[in-house]
Amino acid sequence: MIDSLVTFVISMSGGSAALGIVLFTLAVRLLLLPLNVRQSRTMKIRQRLAPKLRELQKRHARNPERLAKETSALFAKEGTSPFAGFLPMLVQFPFMWLMFRVATHPTALAGHTLFGAPLGQQVAGVMANFGLVSVPFLVFVSVIALVVVVAWFSARNITIAEDQPDWLKRLLPWMPYGSVLAVLVLPLAAGLYLLVSMAWATTERAVLASRPL
Repeated sequence: MIDSLVTFVISMSGGSAALGIVLFTLAVRLLLLPLNVRQSRTMKIRQRLAPKLRELQKRHARNPERLAKETSALFAKEGTSPFAGFLPMLVQFPFMWLMFRVATHPTALAGHTLFGAPLGQQVAGVMANFGLVSVPFLVFVSVIALVVVVAWFSARNITIAEDQPDWLKRLLPWMPYGSVLAVLVLPLAAGLYLLVSMAWATTERAVLASRPL
């Protein structure tokens, strides 16, 4: 299945695997847009209801069943539920896994490059085969640098709900930088996928955050 998908991704871009990965990533992101719009709406509702949620938590701290019932009723008045934001996240995982498998395919990307840098090689392999002073290494460094920039913008625009635990509030701003670590150990194709996917997600989040409910 993955072999056929990789072949399709490469053929849809006229034989360029790099362009195929970019187009495929954008296509899947576009397909998931309605789910992300719904998730953004749920997050805004959750932020608006934060004071009422804190009041319910204090009032029914010793009665978890009553707290769950009152919380569900509060969200129901807004036409949503406390768990509505999780469904889009769960639906995205199979698509993200599929895109990742395409970008890290061990054989189908053989011979395909991005400005001379092999898509199937990690940064360590590029260093060993081409050296530090080479165009392929510069391409890899450029992708890593762009991922760092996008991760920085993403971290600055993360929406943190007031009712989330303190440890999660501290952790969330650092999570985008995990992609930087991933690019350092994964093939260039995966780095390209992460760059495009993160750039879309960061832009999408900023646009949706500025929209009214």
